[in-house]
Amino acid sequence: MKATSLVVCFIFLGFIMACEEKEQDKKSLEVEVFETSASGNKLTKRTRFEPLDTTATIVLKPEKEFQTITGFGGAFTESSAYLLNRLSKENRDKILKAYFSREGANYSLTRTHMNSCDFSLNQYSYTPVEDDMELDHFTIEEDKDDLIPMIKDAMTISEEGFKIFASPWTAAPWMKDNNHWVGGKLLPKYYDTWALFFSKYIDAYEAEGIPIWGFTVENEPHGNGNNWESMHFTPQEMTDFVKYHLGPKLEGDGYGDKVILGYDQNRAGLKEWVDVMYATEESSKYFDGTAIHWYESTYEVFPEALQYAHQKAPNKFLIETEGCVDSEVPKWQDDAWYWKKEATDWGWDWAAEDEKYLHPKYAPVNRYARDIIGCLNNWVDGWVDWNMVLDRQGGPNWFENWCVAPVIVDPDADEVYFTPLYYVMAHFSKYIRPEAKVIGVANTDDSLLVTAAKNPSGNIAVVIFNEGNDGKSFELKVDDKSIIININPQAIQTIVVPKK
Repeated sequence: MKATSLVVCFIFLGFIMACEEKEQDKKSLEVEVFETSASGNKLTKRTRFEPLDTTATIVLKPEKEFQTITGFGGAFTESSAYLLNRLSKENRDKILKAYFSREGANYSLTRTHMNSCDFSLNQYSYTPVEDDMELDHFTIEEDKDDLIPMIKDAMTISEEGFKIFASPWTAAPWMKDNNHWVGGKLLPKYYDTWALFFSKYIDAYEAEGIPIWGFTVENEPHGNGNNWESMHFTPQEMTDFVKYHLGPKLEGDGYGDKVILGYDQNRAGLKEWVDVMYATEESSKYFDGTAIHWYESTYEVFPEALQYAHQKAPNKFLIETEGCVDSEVPKWQDDAWYWKKEATDWGWDWAAEDEKYLHPKYAPVNRYARDIIGCLNNWVDGWVDWNMVLDRQGGPNWFENWCVAPVIVDPDADEVYFTPLYYVMAHFSKYIRPEAKVIGVANTDDSLLVTAAKNPSGNIAVVIFNEGNDGKSFELKVDDKSIIININPQAIQTIVVPKK
């Protein structure tokens, strides 16, 4: 063969190889994969994948946008703050950085309580003087030892900042018809005083350098079985209080930008509340959104109720403001328990017989992952856990209402346990940031629970949960690119697809 012919052949061969490489680059999707699993991964970065026999297909549809994310996070409670103050500075900082630093869970939406709650050391009110109609004696002194320092330290650690909303469990007994911390209703003659309470709270906290983003009107207005601090409202009573008292008061005091969330209890009751709250333009004027809890069931997300609430007020917030593993003493240094269906909730013992089917035993990790994904796929824009830190008993709690938190501590031994629940929360909070848009997803395997959101930075975070006992393989597609990934049995993954 002539030399010129050889040169032509090599050039042609090189052209073909270059085209093939270009085609390969075009089709290969570059991603980062982080996994937490029953087998021991904890937000572990995975880089090697071997396809299994059957492969599902998950297609991302970034052009199809749904709700805008407000944030993810947990609650500042007196119990959590008190425990942090009993730890060494090293462990206190370790926990706060794990929750609020960019390297940690990077929480962006948080809650706290106004006056005491069950996760307080005792019962107290910011309005201790009876018939103080103008609240001249209003004081947040009770919060200054533990709660306020925890919030301030979190603010110092957080580079991107986070929103805080506050919730009252009850007004002081002297404002109520039963003159008691538990149950009863706010007396109508104190409606204006109670509205002033919210305004005074903003003044006091912002004087401490803590900005308040908003409020829920009342934690669990149906009550809690007359166990700990509570105050009852009907949907109409709450709507009237916001319409005629709270909304106008905040607006008149220059706080019209503060968010007001109505309801703040379990999802099964959503319809009766949003029907009243959003009945007319006038009734809905001061409501910025709806707050919900998850305690109606250990497995049911109530998608129809969530969809209904969104359709009733499509331009308002729909935020999960509280959920936790309740009625359980935490298991210490036992990751396996959090993946097993052994936990029971309040309803296991106390639900009505015709509702007990909603409260079977469950795996705590599964409950968190399933609920957050289910919420995001049904218009919920924020998801807030309950206590950030509890002790080995599941307290302190003055009523002995023991619960589990993502971080458990032993203050006497100065030890810290990051349960698998901490990592589940981080799979969402760390990678799906405020102002992200939930996007469309098509999935051929119903046993894989999937949600996805496009961040303001342009990257896409995909969260996938495999609660089954078999590993799964799936092809992840977006536009004209794809990649084969496998997920371990009993595992949750966050897949970050970089900006194009």
